[in-house]
Amino acid sequence: MASPQCCANPPTLNPAAGEGKVVDSFGGIKAYVAGAQESKAAVVLISDVYGFDAPNLRKIADKVASSGYFVVVPDFLHGDPFVPEDADRPIAVWIKEHTPGKAFEEAKPVIAALKEQGASSVGAAGYCWGAKVVAELAKANEIQAAVMSHPSFVTVDDIKEVKCPIAILGAETDKTSPPELVKQFEQVLASSNSGIANFVKIFPGVSHGWTVRYKSEDAAAVKSAEEALVDMVDWFNKNLK
Repeated sequence: MASPQCCANPPTLNPAAGEGKVVDSFGGIKAYVAGAQESKAAVVLISDVYGFDAPNLRKIADKVASSGYFVVVPDFLHGDPFVPEDADRPIAVWIKEHTPGKAFEEAKPVIAALKEQGASSVGAAGYCWGAKVVAELAKANEIQAAVMSHPSFVTVDDIKEVKCPIAILGAETDKTSPPELVKQFEQVLASSNSGIANFVKIFPGVSHGWTVRYKSEDAAAVKSAEEALVDMVDWFNKNLK
């Protein structure tokens, strides 16, 4: 399931990145937070296998926060992101210690903490590995809106069980979630009797990971990532506010 593409273009991690701050415990887990704590709408951003110290991910968190959300980026990897150079822990070994199911359980107290803080609506967005965590939250009715970007491990059966409005942003070149699979997701959402609002888009000329693991000097990649961010914020604005 986790193709080499899943881990391509690793970011240079920076614990000090972003305009927000890192707190030792939000809902029991270390997290990067941005935006106004008193906001009634909150978003949980769930990283890919490289974790919450990725500068592009924190940039996204800051931009979502600037649209009026309180944003939490939990460290579901507990300071142990995937390291491509570590030959002793290939992705197949690393993933056993960092299952999306474990992060799903850890996300519930984060959402509870947001509600205790006064948030009346909570959305979640996930990238690659994090998209599977979002799928589980959407199936469990834990969130009011979901966004998945170039998902990993997400199945048609997952999509059949989604209970909240969902946006799926796919890449034209993606071995993990090829366009054919994303189109199947779209068909399931279109044909389900649940009437769940959905938005499915396949971005041309980009590869798995493009929304968060782009190179800032690649103008076309930046443009596509910015377009995906606009789509995500629009989706949250429609469904959380």
